[in-house]
Amino acid sequence: MPRFPYETVDVFTDRPFGGNPLAVFTDARGLSDGQMQALAAEMNYSETTFVLPADDPANDVRVRIFHRTAEMPFAGHPNVGTACVLARQGRDRDGVLRFEQKAGPVEIAVERDAGGAVTGALIAAPQALSLGMELPVDEIAACAGLSVPDIVTAAHKPVHASVGVKFVLTQVAPEALAGATPDLTAFRKLVRLHGELAGRLSLFLYARDGDTVRARMFAPLAGTWEDPATGSASATLGALLLSLDGDDKAAFTITQGVEMGRPSLLKVTSWRAEDGYHSRVGGSCTPMFRGEALV
Repeated sequence: MPRFPYETVDVFTDRPFGGNPLAVFTDARGLSDGQMQALAAEMNYSETTFVLPADDPANDVRVRIFHRTAEMPFAGHPNVGTACVLARQGRDRDGVLRFEQKAGPVEIAVERDAGGAVTGALIAAPQALSLGMELPVDEIAACAGLSVPDIVTAAHKPVHASVGVKFVLTQVAPEALAGATPDLTAFRKLVRLHGELAGRLSLFLYARDGDTVRARMFAPLAGTWEDPATGSASATLGALLLSLDGDDKAAFTITQGVEMGRPSLLKVTSWRAEDGYHSRVGGSCTPMFRGEALV
C-alpha cells in the first residue's frame, strides 16, 4: 500500500494549539488530483498542501494548496507553514525557498533563531493589489450577522480585492468585531445575486487602530466557518490600506483567531512599486504532528 508522509504545523503562532493548523504532504508524487482533494477534506484543516517537483529548475518545488472543497491559486498560511517544514528538512537554499503555484512564483524567506532552528517564514504575495466590485453594505452586514451601522465605510466600502486570491475586505466598528457570526443563508443569497463572485465568498472583517489591526475571516461556502489566521487576506489588506493612506511603505500587525481560542499574529509589510501595491506577510510556525497517509 502506498504511503505518503505528512507533517502538521500551527502557523502564525510560537506555541502549540494556537494559530492556524496546516497539513503538509512533503512528497505528493503519485497522488491524483482527486486524492489530494480527498485528503484535504479528510484532514479538515483550512488548507492542506502537497509538495511536488518543480517544473522550472530555478524553483525549489511546486506546491499545490487545497481547502476542504477546492484547490486555491495562492494562500498565506500554507506557504509559511510549508516553507517551515521544508526548511527544517534542509530543503531551502541559503534561507530562501521558491515555490511554483497557480497564482505565480512565490518567494519565501526562512527565519531562524540564533541557534539556527527554523522559527518562521516571510512570503511575498505573487501579485500586485487588484480591486474588483464593491458589495452592498446591507448584504455584507447580513452575512456577518451585524447591523448596517457596524460597517465602517469612511475609508472604503466592502470591496473584492486580491494579491493572489480574492477576499471581500470590510472594515467594522471595533466593538462589533467580536459579535460577528456568519449567516450561511445570507452568504448563499449574496453569491446568487452577484454572479461576479462565481459562487465564492471569503469575508475578511477588520477593525483598525493605526498600524494595529484585529481581524476575522469567514468562508462557510468553502467549508471554513471561521479561519484562525489568513495570510493572503492580511497581505491584501496591507496593500489596500497603504493605497488608501497614500504612503510609499507601511507595516501592520494583525491579530486574528482570538474569538476561536487560537490567537494568531501576522506581520505585514506593504510597499508601492511601479506596477502597484505589494505585500509581504510572515510569522512564526510551531511543529505539531508527523504521520503517513495510506491511500
